[in-house]
Amino acid sequence: MPTVLRLEGLRVAIYPNDHRPAHVHVIGPGTEAVFVLNGPNGPVELRECFGFGAKALREIANSLEENLERLCESWKTIHGDF
Repeated sequence: MPTVLRLEGLRVAIYPNDHRPAHVHVIGPGTEAVFVLNGPNGPVELRECFGFGAKALREIANSLEENLERLCESWKTIHGDF
C-alpha cells in the first residue's frame, strides 16, 4: 500500500487493489479513516472512521483538501481515471 502523503505522524495511503470511488486511507496508531476524494475539486468526504475524534477529523479533512490535486494524481497513477 503506497503512502502518498504524511500528515503529522499519520500516513495517507492508497491501496493498489482497492475499489472506486477514489479515496484515501488515513492511518495512525490504532486509528484509521477513509475519505472519498470527490475529484480534484473536492470536497473530501468522510466515509469511515475508527478511533479519530471530531477535531482530528476536521484537521485531517482540511489537510487532505489542501493536497487534493496531488492525491487525485496519485490515485490516477495507481488506478487510472476516477
